[in-house]
Amino acid sequence: MKKITLVLISCLCSLFVFAQQYPYNGMDSNIGNLYRLSNAKTRSISPENFTGEKGKGGMADPKDKDQRNVANATNAARDLGQGWKVNPYIRINPGETFTIAEIEGSGAIQHIWMTPTGNWRFTIMRIYWDDEKEPSVECPVGDFFGMGWGVYAPLNSLAVCVNPGSAFNCYWTMPFRKKCKITMENINNKDPMTLYYQIDYTLTDVPEDAAYFHAQWRRTNPNMTSDYTIVDGIKGKGHYVGVYMAWGVNNNGWWGEGEIKFFMDGDTKFPTICGTGTEDYFCGSYNFDREGQYKEFCTPYAGLHQVIRPDGTYRSQQRFGLYRWHITDPIRFEKDMRVTIQDLGWRHDGRYLPQKSDLASVIFWYQTEPHNKFPQLSGWEELEVN
Repeated sequence: MKKITLVLISCLCSLFVFAQQYPYNGMDSNIGNLYRLSNAKTRSISPENFTGEKGKGGMADPKDKDQRNVANATNAARDLGQGWKVNPYIRINPGETFTIAEIEGSGAIQHIWMTPTGNWRFTIMRIYWDDEKEPSVECPVGDFFGMGWGVYAPLNSLAVCVNPGSAFNCYWTMPFRKKCKITMENINNKDPMTLYYQIDYTLTDVPEDAAYFHAQWRRTNPNMTSDYTIVDGIKGKGHYVGVYMAWGVNNNGWWGEGEIKFFMDGDTKFPTICGTGTEDYFCGSYNFDREGQYKEFCTPYAGLHQVIRPDGTYRSQQRFGLYRWHITDPIRFEKDMRVTIQDLGWRHDGRYLPQKSDLASVIFWYQTEPHNKFPQLSGWEELEVN
């Protein structure tokens, strides 16, 4: 017992020394280090403070004629005046791109909240780190927050939460060293969109070993090959931290027999990591089925949070939303990575059925820069849920 006590004391002393040698910079807070002070500066960008500058929030004045083209709640605030919710949202017209955040210096995005209106597939979010010309994040806003079908479903996880009504929240830590720029493009051909948003970030030093956050969206409808490519062409050093999939089924029976495969660091025909089935990878089992029904579930790291069932009229197909976050078990690669999943179900006589599903996915990963250019996104006609 005495020996165990000495070992514990030694470990605690080592942790104390480590904490002294590596001061906390406030970039990546969690319940285990909330007690630690930091010199980081907390800032927030919203339509009430487009720049995030200190002491510059809520300055729009409903009586200021120069601001009537910008402030959108001047009529509602006319009796109360400046400081009373004068400019809480923006409108993005069809074909318009709006820069919702542009931050100079080093730091990290810590939380994004937004409530986009309209068709969530028709709003494209892009994030650029430092001075890069190609985005490191490019994704329809609904899919980025796990709502690829354009229909609200509760999602309660560590990295992403979607709360009533249609409140999108992201908690991925996103460091940058020189600059961060976030844009929203409305590719809808006729309808404007309204966007309430808030981007919470810290200005602080970024460790040398901090990688950059990336997210890429893909879709194949219908999928004409047995393997659906979630991502390929990743070059550099980094780690995969998760995926969201919008899976639309076009056949009867169980649809999720397919194995996910991770090809890394020169793998060719065979991967280093091969799963045992779709529901297994998303941390479920046996078809997500209890008593003949799909059972939705949300956990901190994985879930089948959305099941859209046929309604007998215009919703004719089964559609599913799934996520798997590798927060405690990131998949690390040194040089390159490719990820696929088989589009596989069952057919007569216990045989596998290569399906032709409607598959869309968002992969999330961190890596060193520069990154390979993403495949070009199609127009709204190819992104539309149909």
